[in-house]
Amino acid sequence: MNKLISPVLSLAVAALLFTSCDSSSTSSETDQDTTSTEGAMMESASEVTLTEATDVADDDMEGMLQLTAPTSTEGIPAGNVDFSFEVKNYELGAQTPGADQLGIANSGQGQHIHFIMDNAPYSALYEPKHSTQLDAGYHVLLAFLSRSYHLSIKNPEAFVLQDMVVGDAQNVEKADLTAPHMFYSRPKGEYTGNDAQKVLLDFYIVNADLGQSGYKVRVSVNGEEVQTLTKWAPYYLEGMPMGENSIKLEFLDADGNLVDSPYNPVERTITLTGAAS
Repeated sequence: MNKLISPVLSLAVAALLFTSCDSSSTSSETDQDTTSTEGAMMESASEVTLTEATDVADDDMEGMLQLTAPTSTEGIPAGNVDFSFEVKNYELGAQTPGADQLGIANSGQGQHIHFIMDNAPYSALYEPKHSTQLDAGYHVLLAFLSRSYHLSIKNPEAFVLQDMVVGDAQNVEKADLTAPHMFYSRPKGEYTGNDAQKVLLDFYIVNADLGQSGYKVRVSVNGEEVQTLTKWAPYYLEGMPMGENSIKLEFLDADGNLVDSPYNPVERTITLTGAAS
């Protein structure tokens, strides 16, 4: 009797062990599939997109900007240099109508001037005066009117492009300011909370028209090409991961080659954080 029961019990135990092992294997494969799917979803969620900001009108705004000081652009003493502007038909310090409905970073101090020296990150001027330190040598200033949410006003009377020789620099090589150039404007700095979800991309083009058969701007984020733009317009960057992100702009000619300019290409790093500290 015992001899008959033992083999049966042995088979039952073996079957139970086999079923248990097979169930464990199935569970493990399911976990792996779930993890893989979640990873794919996270990767998809972090894909960067670039879309034209059609909810802002950037080219129908009246406004005039003129440089009134320094009055001479040659032999300016090195050191602290004072700049003054005349602004017409545009109110510095005012909030641009609809700014609070766009869901992008907006300056609480209102509309301003973007003051860009040698294509470095801009200074925001809420008054038409500014002082900055300049070393001896050759410098190029681009200044343009900006909405409170940092969008450049793209009309021919709303910007100043001026070169200058500072100090006793001799035989300086000057840039051809009648040639095509691109200057970087936004994004800039750190974005927190909701501002980090949708980020304004804006740049300034002079002496050129973008188009399918003309000049273009190639945009890359974190080393990956996102899109080549054929229209000078503001755009929204979305889907960038939290933390540091590098933004690279390349100004291309009709043949896809880099335009010969001292400001091309340009790359900046911004920081995104999920919530305000």
